[in-house]
Amino acid sequence: MYFNKTNIKANNNNLNNNEADYPLFILVSILIIVSIVFSYSLTVYTVDFFGYDQFHFFIRQGLVGISAIFIMWYFSLLDPDKIVKKIGMGLFIGFFIIMILMPFLPGFMVTESGGANRWIRLPGFSLSPVEFFKIGFIYFLSWSFHRKVIHQPKKIGLIEEMLLLAPYFFTFFIVVFIIAFLQKDLGQVVLLAIIMVVLLIFANRSFKIFLTLGTIAIVGVFGLIIVAPHRIQRIHSWWAMVQDGILSVLPSWAETYLRIDDLPEPYQVSHSLNAIHNGGFFGQGVALGDLKVGFLSEVHTDFVLAGLTEEIGLVGLMLISTIMFLIIWRIFKISRRVENPIYHLFTLGIALMIIIAFLINSYGISGMIPIKGIAVPLLSYGGSSMLSVALAIGLVLSISRVAKEEKVIKKVKDK
Repeated sequence: MYFNKTNIKANNNNLNNNEADYPLFILVSILIIVSIVFSYSLTVYTVDFFGYDQFHFFIRQGLVGISAIFIMWYFSLLDPDKIVKKIGMGLFIGFFIIMILMPFLPGFMVTESGGANRWIRLPGFSLSPVEFFKIGFIYFLSWSFHRKVIHQPKKIGLIEEMLLLAPYFFTFFIVVFIIAFLQKDLGQVVLLAIIMVVLLIFANRSFKIFLTLGTIAIVGVFGLIIVAPHRIQRIHSWWAMVQDGILSVLPSWAETYLRIDDLPEPYQVSHSLNAIHNGGFFGQGVALGDLKVGFLSEVHTDFVLAGLTEEIGLVGLMLISTIMFLIIWRIFKISRRVENPIYHLFTLGIALMIIIAFLINSYGISGMIPIKGIAVPLLSYGGSSMLSVALAIGLVLSISRVAKEEKVIKKVKDK
């Protein structure tokens, strides 16, 4: 439900003295503290292998975590009308340019991973531009959809609608080229594509455009997979693990065409499942997990949920998942209560960014889908991921200061 600009401005002025959504602030802070604790617990083998001090990861994650909490608190005190647009557009334009320039930067300024430059080296740490670009991209979509898409009539021809959305498709194709080809990070492209489609739904577009976009997306993802041997190998590895279960429910003739013999099972996912199994209901105890000791690498980053489950069990994982979904629920609540349509779409996009990344990682480490290499928001070790999510949550907290109370919304609807 949208209101005219005069009402929005008047309501924002009346609500600027409201407090931010501090339950959201507390919930996010809890997950940050959990991340700091397990950055020590899960890195025992990594510290020994590389010869680091035993508190190396703990100190670094602690500094990042404290900075993240401060960022959220600071932004929660600010007027969103003064900061959200500047920061959103700044992140979009600034990091878009940085990602374009990264392939041309000298080797001492970038860190290579999988044959692609994904991090920029700065004094004392590395920065992943795509993590911050995602926030800017979400704001760009929210801002531009409000200006050119929401107010357009829904019942227009498919060609007219495609032309209306053409600038966003063109922008997204450039993003796909940069992230999927230059940085070889298909997981982030999938995440951004889902966010863009969902925001289009809330921007009041017709169903036929989603069928068209869905077809283009399927063909596009298939094309991005077949042109990259490492992605085909990853899918083969995943299929080796799940093919028995899938083929058991399909007709017998399907096995002739779909079964692939002599495929190696994914080493990481196999140990991830072992870690989850070892955890049982209540876990082996904090710092007492076994699979992190040389068996499950990257247990503090991409496989942090598996490491957590081994040490605090299914009960602990359910508690963490509950906190994560409460965070999403609080953001959705803010999105529903805020009157500014740009803020509505932006907060919705931030919630999607967090929950989609969480689900993709969860499904990946459990073998339900191929591993995408996406960090768990607020839990995986890494400064770029945590600081970018904290910045996004800080903007949401700022926006929450101008959100109406439930009873006010009810009165408006009754009228």
